[in-house]
Formats: sequence, C-alpha cells, structure tokens
Amino acid sequence: MNDRITVPKAYIDLLDQVFEIEKKLESINEPNSIGRNVNRIKEIFENLMSDSGFIFQNPLGEKFNETRTDLEASIAGNSADNLVVTEVIKPIIRLRTNSGATTIVRKGVVVVESKL
Repeated sequence: MNDRITVPKAYIDLLDQVFEIEKKLESINEPNSIGRNVNRIKEIFENLMSDSGFIFQNPLGEKFNETRTDLEASIAGNSADNLVVTEVIKPIIRLRTNSGATTIVRKGVVVVESKL
C-alpha cells in the first residue's frame, strides 16, 4: 500500500531554505532578530492548513542505524558501528495532522559517521 503524501514542491523548497538559513544563523554572533523571523516562518508552516501543518526535523547528532525509515544516509569513514548523524544536507519534513500524528513527506538526507 502506498501511503505517500503529495505536497506542493514549493512548500518543500521553502522549508529547505528556512533550514539553510537556520544553519547559517549558527555562525552569526547576534542571530536573535533573524532567529525570531525564522521561528515565525516555521510557525506559519506548522499551522499552514486548518487541520495540519509541516514540521521539519534536524537530526544532527542523532544515532543512526539501518532500520531508520526517515533518513537516507551516506556513511563517512571506515566503520559502520555506532553511527551518528554528523551532517544534515536536507531535513526530515513531516506533515502533522490535527490528531497529532505525523507522516514523512520527505526523508532527510544526511551523512553519518562512527562515533566510538
């Protein structure tokens, strides 16, 4: 059964841009004013429709194993043991329904590396 949800590509592209801005904010000394704007955009997406909204998840630092269905990963280094997400190329994008359940709209694209 295919439960894949189709959403406008423009929504995904906009969320990717918000994610990129958020990543760049980490290197700015005083990101507060811009950070508020980014957070407001994220809130708008979370409440975009009356009964649902979009959420993006940054899995940086999370453990990774082959059973994760929300990530597409490239393994850096020589070992495949104790893998951790070390770089996020694209965040996980989910659609939240009014009931609170979420569905993956797009898997995250990440680089994982062994952290022994």
